Amino acid sequence: MAQLDWQKSSFSGDDSNCVEVRVGTGLVELRESDDGNVILHATATAFADLLSTIKTGTLDHHA
Repeated sequence: MAQLDWQKSSFSGDDSNCVEVRVGTGLVELRESDDGNVILHATATAFADLLSTIKTGTLDHHA
């Protein structure tokens, strides 16, 4: 699991304002493409829980 390149969602299209993700050594890192200096670190389990919560629509009222 040694992916070190930042990747953005295919849903982002050509817009440069998106969330990017990369997998490091035991952690998943997230950043906003327009502010690459601020990086959020999460365990793989916490990241999977976040994705699951997003997919269920639980957070839609925040959008």
